Amino acid sequence: MFKLIRNLFILIIVILAVGWVYYTYQITSLNNGSQETVSFEIASGTGVNQISYKLYQAGLVKSRFYFEVYVWLKGLEDNFIAGVHDLNASMSIKELTDQLTKSGSNEETITIIEGWNNQQIADYLQEQNLVKSEDFLNLVSRNVSRFKDEYDFLSDKPDNLDLEGYLFPDTYRIFKSSPAEHILRKMLSNLGQKLSGELKEEIERQGKTVFEVLTLASIIEKEVRTAEDMKMVADIFYKRLEAGIALQSDATVNYITGKGRTQPSLEDTRVDNPYNTYRYRGLPPGPISNPGLKAIEAAVYPTANPYYYFLTTDSGQVIYSKTYDEHLENKYRHLN
Repeated sequence: MFKLIRNLFILIIVILAVGWVYYTYQITSLNNGSQETVSFEIASGTGVNQISYKLYQAGLVKSRFYFEVYVWLKGLEDNFIAGVHDLNASMSIKELTDQLTKSGSNEETITIIEGWNNQQIADYLQEQNLVKSEDFLNLVSRNVSRFKDEYDFLSDKPDNLDLEGYLFPDTYRIFKSSPAEHILRKMLSNLGQKLSGELKEEIERQGKTVFEVLTLASIIEKEVRTAEDMKMVADIFYKRLEAGIALQSDATVNYITGKGRTQPSLEDTRVDNPYNTYRYRGLPPGPISNPGLKAIEAAVYPTANPYYYFLTTDSGQVIYSKTYDEHLENKYRHLN
């Protein structure tokens, strides 16, 4: 009997050892030999089972079971980071999990703020010791037409303009060794996902282009703060465009001068520059900032209202006016 128990014990030890070796192989072996980069999004609140299913469907893991077991053994169920991740298709389960969770030690979390322009983003990335500001600006300014083949929302962007307006503001997880182009592609891929489905269909239904929407959204982003005010201001701008009235956006003047004033000086509004919407009617030549989703949605789904003018106080309050005389009175009351 003792010999039988001993042999059974040895058999169990061997089975466990073999199982552990096999498990280790499953989580550390490469998924495949491809070097393709795959964008993978984790929505806020998504559970491990859903994540493993999406990874399996995308061909990023061979086994949902071993992925889930590894996550469970490591206690990483609540560590998955919502957002868009650029994954290498050859990653092992361990590498994949490290990148998708807070366990990765070679990553940096960055937050791009709504309304930042390309220069501000480039400076921020340099401050985070990720890439040089100059390198990033060169990337988003030169030969950007080559990205049109990969991102269909760039198809209507004039070739002579840079990627201002297309760098989607969000929180990203970035490898500290990532080149500038890798960071740029994360932003472009994120914008592509935001512009898909119903939003893209509505833009097309209205006979607008993505470029026009982003241009207006970039102005709205810099003019007002709340989603409600953004939709109100969008309708005002559309009415002015249709009536041939200059937009007279202070944000476009600040874009030229770099002063960031609530109320630009009379001299500033007379600057001869195509981005000056006090002097030139219609939309400016292109976006003046990188708008967030609220501003983009406002440009697509404006709130109808009877106003033609508005102003924003130093405290962020938006005052609306139906007539120019009423607008002048409000300026005197709230800005002087």
